[in-house]
Amino acid sequence: MTTPRTARMLTRYTAWANEMIFVAVAKLPPGAAEKPRPGLFKNMQHMLNHNYVIDNIFKCHLEGKAHAYTARNTVDYPPLDELWCRQQEIDAWYVDWSDRVTSAQLEEVVQFTFVGGGDGTLSRGDILLHIVNHTSYHRGFVAEMMYAIPGDHKPPTTDLPVYLRDAPPNLD
Repeated sequence: MTTPRTARMLTRYTAWANEMIFVAVAKLPPGAAEKPRPGLFKNMQHMLNHNYVIDNIFKCHLEGKAHAYTARNTVDYPPLDELWCRQQEIDAWYVDWSDRVTSAQLEEVVQFTFVGGGDGTLSRGDILLHIVNHTSYHRGFVAEMMYAIPGDHKPPTTDLPVYLRDAPPNLD
């Protein structure tokens, strides 16, 4: 389903979109990212931390390694600047991984246990598609939360076509 070229494009897109949202959240008024909001996640930072946790969990699945997570998020989360550094590291890992992955490896099936329980089986390509969709979904929640902040705090547009237009990657 996913080719190495598509994998390279998707990992670079995700890194770009994550940067766009982290930069926008960092520019919000003091305390806005930590302000309690309705929903499953406590606030914008907790939502972004959830993305980071899931990225790490599936990185471990791709590596065939165990992880220490017992939930899809952590109770506490680091300050935004530290979380951003961690997110950049995991984004760089995925980009580097996509630069090395072959078509055959993308088709390989990975077996794992979901954090919430139950067995999982996905190809490496499907894991990548999940990561891209998952982070897009939750960045959308962060963007929605930005509209609730008084003043003009319009979230960035992080759609794939915008990335391809504004920051076309060199994939060859």
